Amino acid sequence: MKIKAVILAGGEGTRLSILTSKRAKPAVPFAGKYRIIDFTLSNCVNSNIFDVLILTQYRPHSLNDHIGLGRPWDLDRSFTGGVQILQPYKGRFDTDWYAGTADAVSQNLNFVRRGRPDYVLILSGDHIYEMDYDVMVQFHREKKADVTVCTIRVPLDEASRYGIVDVDDDYRVREFVEKPANPPGNLASMGVYIFNYAVLEKMLTEDQMLKGSNHDFGKDILPRMVIENMNVFAYPYGGYWIDVGTIDAFWEAHMDLLASPPSLNLNDRTWIIHTRSEERPPVQIHAGAIVRDSLITDGSVIAEGAVVERSVLSPGVYVGPNAIVRESIILTDTYVEAGAVVERCIIDKIAVIGHNAHVGSIQDVGDLGITCVGKNTHVPAGYTVGRDVVLGTDLRLEDFAEYADRTVPHGTTIGFSSKKK
Repeated sequence: MKIKAVILAGGEGTRLSILTSKRAKPAVPFAGKYRIIDFTLSNCVNSNIFDVLILTQYRPHSLNDHIGLGRPWDLDRSFTGGVQILQPYKGRFDTDWYAGTADAVSQNLNFVRRGRPDYVLILSGDHIYEMDYDVMVQFHREKKADVTVCTIRVPLDEASRYGIVDVDDDYRVREFVEKPANPPGNLASMGVYIFNYAVLEKMLTEDQMLKGSNHDFGKDILPRMVIENMNVFAYPYGGYWIDVGTIDAFWEAHMDLLASPPSLNLNDRTWIIHTRSEERPPVQIHAGAIVRDSLITDGSVIAEGAVVERSVLSPGVYVGPNAIVRESIILTDTYVEAGAVVERCIIDKIAVIGHNAHVGSIQDVGDLGITCVGKNTHVPAGYTVGRDVVLGTDLRLEDFAEYADRTVPHGTTIGFSSKKK
């Protein structure tokens, strides 16, 4: 039995604001030392699937650099599969940016076909979860399915974000509706599918010929298979899973890791999340510093009198004397200088929060009000930056010139524009 995994990692991820302004969504750092795609890749190798294609598109450079030859995941192989990273290309026949998830696979069908797999596992590269795919494959085979969709129960008020399925008592799918405005239920597709290879090739070939198709698994392929009464089954997944496609979801997923017990156990040695790690010195915590309910990654320095509470610090973060960091996610090599306060923020790499600046705030007013600071941005000393503020990348003192009172009001955006999708 040969299984090939195809990871769709081309997402632009515009709802992740400044985090995806210079990188693809699957390459966004997560939980201090990882990238989002590490979870899907690790699920593959922990499930003994070593033949993996990664389809990239939007800003793939950091993703390519992170994965490399795949050595941290034991995917630096040639005869037994290994990992291949594929991007859209121009060839004898016109190809272009992928029109949809199905089109991405269709354009690379020659690579998918290589090695003659019996089953093809279609995965998203931007979800956080731990899952043994082998159990789902066994379910698929027992049901004699053409395709199996992995499903999970979600809150009804969030169901419109997902593909919603209706099943009978045998888990056979009776209806599949992609992102319905008025969801008929809350059993959601996780974007994880197992196809018999022959069925996948047939459906993709037919879909390419259909005018008006979005060439998307959720919008076109799966609903058509249900309508044509093919063997479509839903595999019920009962573990932790989150689509970190929005700033709020990204922040909440980190807070889940800080819960006691955490929703996802990163210390489980039977299911290791592999990654490409940097060589950094040990964490240094000075006398008088207070650290509570936090994840602190190698190379971080927490100075005397500093307070870090319910936060995640990535490699090389510096928290200066008497600075305070609460309910925040601080990415690599960011400096929080002396006396600064950072509350409920997401701060990208190599940013600087100046002396005695106050960025973000924690208020119980119904929404999270997360403030985002872009990569390599310097928040000037003594400035107050409100809740739900977005600061773009590479900002300096002159970009704050219009705020003569040194206060950036709640809800302000500086140096960044994005269409939410």
